[in-house]
Amino acid sequence: MTVAISVEHLSKSYRLGQIGTGTLTNDMKVWWAKKLGRPNPMLKIGQVDHGNTDGETIWALKDVSFQVEQGEVLGIIGRNGAGKSTLLKILSRVTAPSSGFVKVKGRIASLLEVGTGFHPDLTGRENIYLNGAILGMTKQETARKFDEIVAFAEIEKFIDTPVKRYSSGMYVRLAFAVAAHLESEILLVDEVLAVGDAEFQKKCLGKMGDVASREGRTVLFVSHNMESVRRLCINGMVMRKGILLNKSKIDDAIANYMKSGSIGDAHMLFPIDKAKSAQFTSIKLSNIDDIECNQFRQDEIVRISVSICFREKLHACMAAISIISDLGFPIFTTSDWDYLPDLRFCQRLPGKLEYVVMIPEKFLFPGRYFLRLGLGISGHQKYDQIPSTVGFEILSEGSIMAELGDKRIGVVTPMLEWQRKS
Repeated sequence: MTVAISVEHLSKSYRLGQIGTGTLTNDMKVWWAKKLGRPNPMLKIGQVDHGNTDGETIWALKDVSFQVEQGEVLGIIGRNGAGKSTLLKILSRVTAPSSGFVKVKGRIASLLEVGTGFHPDLTGRENIYLNGAILGMTKQETARKFDEIVAFAEIEKFIDTPVKRYSSGMYVRLAFAVAAHLESEILLVDEVLAVGDAEFQKKCLGKMGDVASREGRTVLFVSHNMESVRRLCINGMVMRKGILLNKSKIDDAIANYMKSGSIGDAHMLFPIDKAKSAQFTSIKLSNIDDIECNQFRQDEIVRISVSICFREKLHACMAAISIISDLGFPIFTTSDWDYLPDLRFCQRLPGKLEYVVMIPEKFLFPGRYFLRLGLGISGHQKYDQIPSTVGFEILSEGSIMAELGDKRIGVVTPMLEWQRKS
């Protein structure tokens, strides 16, 4: 097979804090004073010069090496800060590596964040041609794909409107349509599809599947949604803290990813994002006595507390919690519509809301589980989504198998009633 991407000993470092004084003149004054052995003239009275003008260095990538074959669909998975986005930025030539090199065979179309490569003052039509030119396509080649791009993005009425007036969802629709339809040999997609609605995400995943299987193009896909990664990708690559842990078949990669990290803290606060209409602000795991913990006997109740902030009136907004196995398989999903079905006809008012959800005892098999949170309008709009970063463990102590001595299969152990007919 032909190698589409070859990465050898790739590393990328960043320096934290302020570097330099901000002007060339002041930098020269500091340099000259240091040369003469004099104190830093730019320090304020009482300020101590620690001699660390370059700032602290952190490594986003460390000695990463791998190859991607032509037509391969590779899922890149890892927790926040693993170096996934930095890797795609280097492959897209957005930033340069500190060491190592990358060899790419073919043109690259990248979708790294909302509106990548778009000029805000140009219309959707003009940005399509601009992106085509950036990819090295002629005006005639872009024109052949133009109608197909607009139809896929479903923004025909707004195609001659400056994209700075687009919503984030419209941005994603057009950006993905351009990246997927223009004739590049390699497609890089970072976690941007989470902005679009559920139906469009499904449409995008289908298109990426067609791009890979029918057109033979190479796809690198970064996502925290293990279900989407498993459905789309053939192989997977697990990263942690800038280091490549392994590259293997996608099921093995997901299993290694879910087992590689800890189950996290029992209480987590999420960053405030005032741009969101609604968002989760915290989650807490506790026992029936509301004592924080993330390890439970099988005969204990798992208590999940979530806090939500609504910043505007929202109609038919649903809060949902999905339980994911350590292999990335969804076990079940519960939502506030289950208990309060009238919410689908009501408006959420601005303010804070807290829920407590309980998983009954003797329900889940011993093992590790992760929580995924979602907030939105079912099948249409997502306001917030927290990936599977919060987890808990069901211990074998107090388990059904220990009590009964049997070997059950499955993921749940409900105690169902058996009625005997005479």
